[in-house]
Amino acid sequence: MMDMIVKANDLEWQDAGETYMRGTLIKVLRDDAGGRTILLKIPAGFRQESHSHLRTEQHYVIRGAYEMGDILCPEGTYQLIHKDSTHGPITSATGAEILVIWH
Repeated sequence: MMDMIVKANDLEWQDAGETYMRGTLIKVLRDDAGGRTILLKIPAGFRQESHSHLRTEQHYVIRGAYEMGDILCPEGTYQLIHKDSTHGPITSATGAEILVIWH
């Protein structure tokens, strides 16, 4: 297995695309057959409807806060979401920066 080092501060924020609400930004740290790791910056007023994934998903809130349904996830919150588990809706009144890992 090959080791990887990514200096996220050297990466530019990119538009996250149609999967996310307008104004959402992304830095892709890893994207390969083993999974995907991103930094996600969601804007104030963010909303994403309930959904599920084919892989396990992990979140760590670096800055700001979001709500998963009626559960507040402020800075410093870790969340594990098992594959095929429906989660959401995801909303944020203030915006947030989140480390997201799918594996």
